[in-house]
Amino acid sequence: MSSITPSHIIQHLYCPRFTYFEHVLRVPQYEEKNYKVMRGRGLHDERLEQNKGYLRRRLGVVARYDDQYLTNALLRGRVDEVLELGDGTMAPLDYKFAEYEEQVYNTYKTQLYCYAWLIEENFQRPVTRGYLVYTRSQNKVVEVPVSEDDKNLVKKAAQEILQIIESNQFPRATKYKERCVHCTYRNICIR
Repeated sequence: MSSITPSHIIQHLYCPRFTYFEHVLRVPQYEEKNYKVMRGRGLHDERLEQNKGYLRRRLGVVARYDDQYLTNALLRGRVDEVLELGDGTMAPLDYKFAEYEEQVYNTYKTQLYCYAWLIEENFQRPVTRGYLVYTRSQNKVVEVPVSEDDKNLVKKAAQEILQIIESNQFPRATKYKERCVHCTYRNICIR
């Protein structure tokens, strides 16, 4: 594995054994069969085309960079939009093929934290917030605060992932056992 993606970090934070099964044992998950995943990928492409040239004035956007593939020494990812804001900060904006349900899921937050880390390293500008656009709720825009602790959480997870892969270490399972019920690896995992 040459670098880690936000999806790897999300899976690792859900349960460290995802890292072991997928990247040490190389047991695939077959997520391409998931309708929401495939529809979401297609939607990103549609939204990027529809929104070219549109600046989000109410967010204080002074410049926008669409479909940015960013990397650093550990992480790689494609950010739907990188926003340059009037206060001198930058922010990731990510489209979600989902309805807003009055809460922001941890997986969405973690993805924004990863993008914040990438933006800071590539643009050399601070990131203190990110934005999610819920396309199935009339493109509702939700602001998500991003703290230094949030960015450190994903940096630590990236280091843990590398440690598991490099040492072939079988990690402890998540302490949240209800997660095991829906896990794609539940049939091969030692509980």
